[in-house]
Amino acid sequence: MIEAMKPHGPSCARQIREDGASKAWPLEQVARAIREHCSVSPLRAQRLARGMTQKESADRLRRLAESHGEGAPRVDAIQLGAWEVGRHHPQLLTITLLCELYECIPKELGFADSVAQVTGAGSKLAPGIRPSPSTASAYADDPFDERVDAARRTVDRTLATSTVSASQLDRLDERILWARQQYVYTPPAPMLASLLDYLSEVSDLARDRQPATVQSKLSELTAVLSTLIADALMKLGKLARSRGWYDTALNAADDSGNRELRARVRAQAAMLPFYYGPIEAAVSLSRSARMIARGPSATGAFASAAEARARARLGDAEGAEEAIRYATAMFEQSGPGGADADAFSFPERRFLLYKSGTLTALGRTNQARQVQAQALEMYPAKTGIDPTLLNLEAAICLALDRCPAEACVLAGTIYLGVPPAHRTPIVEERARDVISSLVPQVRASRAAREFAEILALQPGEK
Repeated sequence: MIEAMKPHGPSCARQIREDGASKAWPLEQVARAIREHCSVSPLRAQRLARGMTQKESADRLRRLAESHGEGAPRVDAIQLGAWEVGRHHPQLLTITLLCELYECIPKELGFADSVAQVTGAGSKLAPGIRPSPSTASAYADDPFDERVDAARRTVDRTLATSTVSASQLDRLDERILWARQQYVYTPPAPMLASLLDYLSEVSDLARDRQPATVQSKLSELTAVLSTLIADALMKLGKLARSRGWYDTALNAADDSGNRELRARVRAQAAMLPFYYGPIEAAVSLSRSARMIARGPSATGAFASAAEARARARLGDAEGAEEAIRYATAMFEQSGPGGADADAFSFPERRFLLYKSGTLTALGRTNQARQVQAQALEMYPAKTGIDPTLLNLEAAICLALDRCPAEACVLAGTIYLGVPPAHRTPIVEERARDVISSLVPQVRASRAAREFAEILALQPGEK
């Protein structure tokens, strides 16, 4: 009888985590590598991928439970350890909190079967317990969510296995370019359906392994579409699915061998941790993108600007200033940054958006306002949420300058002025940063309360 392999110690997981950071792996890929190499459970792998001890995880889980009020389970390190080795099994309520803590879905924690059995029996969450946006969709019987997941699984399979004429490829390329242009101003929910249709077509062509040049092009198209799907899911607050699609986009970009695309996808993927954390992952991804891009290019400028914005948010003023100087030099040397109306371009107005984010986070409000005004003049009438983000940063500047009433009024006006289809969780997340920027003693002011009430309105009431 073969003896079961003994799990490796924390030092082994730490080495994998460091290797993953150097290669800009997303957290799920790090967790998968730890699970397979160290012979640990999916639940323990998720904790180790984040460098947390059992006590740290248990403490955070306990605080999370307390924030949900009565009915939430209480957890300690011993219980967590028992779940990690399979001696005991957490209840559905606890699985919900674990998913929220690790920003995962039950399947990624090894609890998919348990959730299916319990929810299938008609179990309800206790009052006060609500899954976060990153986990709620894991419990909802939503056919469209199932389609999103099925499409990603199909793409992952075809990447691993793939006869197409040049004219077929050219026509497909043109149609996907059109989709990239539409993406700039189309709301994410309807855009997702179109992107999935295009991706299904690409996957059908790639199902049989193609000649190298054709396969490389199909991988490029897969990377582009997967990146846009990930971005749309991020805007909609479906964080776990977004993270999975960014992973697929990175795999496809690496499979294509296109260095600039590999860098571009990483720079784009940095937006997820920039808005939802951890910020360190945004720095790591954007820095990796800059190193892959090398030399003057719009992608190099994009990556450097993304790194500057993330470093500024971490409070690394010196690193942020160095990165934004490098981004400026790269942008000036690379030219206009691609087609003006294309989701994969980096025109001047988008460069200024990142510069505004950097200056705002550094507290340089006067400079930030100048950049915001300059950028806003460049946007056409038909566009996406970038002008909204710029205006919300202007409100943050007012908050930093101790003008709380003006900040909240501006933010409320801007937020309510966003068309409902574009008023997605990512806009709400940035709007809440206005309140976070107020000094604590004025967060209870009338203006702040009224703005908080606007953010708390149900979609149909806004």
